Amino acid sequence: MTTVKTGLSRKLLTRVLSVYFILTLLVTIGQIFTEYLSTKNHIESELQTLKNTFAESLTRANWELNKVQARVIAEGLTKLPIVEGVQVRDENGELIADDGQTIPVTGPPVQSGIKQDHPGGIFSYSFPLVFEFSGRQSYVGDVTLYSSFDIILSRIEVGIFFLIGNAIIKTAFLVFLFMTAFKRMLSEPLSELTDQMTSFDPEHPQESKVKVTTDDDNELRLLQQSFNQVIDDLISSQSKLKGVQSALTHANKKLDDQNLILEQEVAKKTASLSQIMLDLEQQKDELIANQRELRQENENRQFIEDELRKRNSELAKHMDMMNLIKDQLVESERMASLGGLVAGIAHDVNTPIGVSVTAASYLQERINKLNAAYKDKSLSGKNMSAFIEEASQTAELLMNNLNRASELVASFKQVAVDQTSEAERLFNLNTYLHEILLSLQPTIKKTQHQVTITCPNDLEILCAPGVIAQIITNMIINSLVHGFDNCEQGHIRLVVTQENDYVTIDYSDDGKGMDKKGLNQLFDAFYTTSREHGGSGLGTHIVYNLVTQALNGSIQAYSEPGEGLRYIIRFLNKSL
Repeated sequence: MTTVKTGLSRKLLTRVLSVYFILTLLVTIGQIFTEYLSTKNHIESELQTLKNTFAESLTRANWELNKVQARVIAEGLTKLPIVEGVQVRDENGELIADDGQTIPVTGPPVQSGIKQDHPGGIFSYSFPLVFEFSGRQSYVGDVTLYSSFDIILSRIEVGIFFLIGNAIIKTAFLVFLFMTAFKRMLSEPLSELTDQMTSFDPEHPQESKVKVTTDDDNELRLLQQSFNQVIDDLISSQSKLKGVQSALTHANKKLDDQNLILEQEVAKKTASLSQIMLDLEQQKDELIANQRELRQENENRQFIEDELRKRNSELAKHMDMMNLIKDQLVESERMASLGGLVAGIAHDVNTPIGVSVTAASYLQERINKLNAAYKDKSLSGKNMSAFIEEASQTAELLMNNLNRASELVASFKQVAVDQTSEAERLFNLNTYLHEILLSLQPTIKKTQHQVTITCPNDLEILCAPGVIAQIITNMIINSLVHGFDNCEQGHIRLVVTQENDYVTIDYSDDGKGMDKKGLNQLFDAFYTTSREHGGSGLGTHIVYNLVTQALNGSIQAYSEPGEGLRYIIRFLNKSL
């Protein structure tokens, strides 16, 4: 059996101790850095304390221009353990004293206490020298005290050695503790278990069970139980295998007996097969005769297939002609719808124009009378006042009816032009739906039915407006003709919504509805429930083609007998 180069316990111990060593190193470095910052802050505080001690004497020396005394005081400051260097400047920024380890000073005079860090581990504290005389303060110079990293290190040197020694001692103790624990609890039991498993004897599996000398109920004991259970299963399987082998020997003996019986049966079958071969020869002759009959029948079928191909070709020509007739009928249906609009609009326009002609005639008659009275010089203020009032009323009546006729003609013109044009344009859907409704008003007002349109005022779409006009017109006409058949009052609702980039038109009426069979055939060409009244069955077929082909959308119909008819139209708004 091959040996393991690096044991599992050693790998686990190495990883645990590596993580602990890294954590200990990071914590020790953090503690040393914290100690460094604390000592640096303490030294900076001591430098500020020196300000309170020597500021007054330096201020007086600068005030009295006693540079010698200032240099003596600066030299004395450098003798202090925490001071590496001293710089003293006068009110003009010129150096009076520069002793010890310092940095060249540049810049304006110091007006308040400033702490600074410099390259090379040097830091400083600068403060101004202000002399008070008769309640007045005068700036006489500034002082900069320098200290360094070496001073900080000398103070925390013992602490650093203590922290490092403490970390080394703890790490060594933990290494010893972990090595002892891993060896006793993992390495030795695993080695013992491996040796027992290596000495496994397949011939005597009962004697190959393993035993782990541990008092803990851990994974090793579970591994021992699992291995021993496998050995028990192996013993059970060997016992069953011996039984199967015995049964197999008995079965082989029976198989030999059956082979003898089978050889006897084969001899009998061979004799019977010879007789069957003779019978097959006779059947072969009969089959040849049948093949001749089948060949004749195939020739007859070939002739019939040729005739069928001719009929199919003629049928395809008829289908092409039917499709052409269908397209012509669809176009005729569209033009018939437009013709219906023309008739209704002509009737509605005739009424306001007739009223306008009557009002204009009456106004002309009144003007003639007024002109005659003016020529006869019999015109009075009362007559003039009555004429003005009547003329104002007549003009108002004339304008209202002419505006009404203009609105009808404009809406019809827009809808009619759109229905005969396939050009796409950007338009307001709400406004256009009301124009369509206005063009259908002559047809709707003959009944007591109502049409309600709910649409966002700012919804604009990009498509051929004639497609929308043809769809809405066909659905409303179908509701009036079929849905409200034998209904005195009905309500048509048209709800338009926009969700993301899609526009949804929800059309519904409360008419008589349709059964399931009629609903399944609703969009089929030439399907109608009123063919005896002149229905062509192309209205809903045109709507379906316009929605799916012109708008690249989808349309679904829902209905129940007595529950009305509902269309859900959904298409992409290309203007977004």
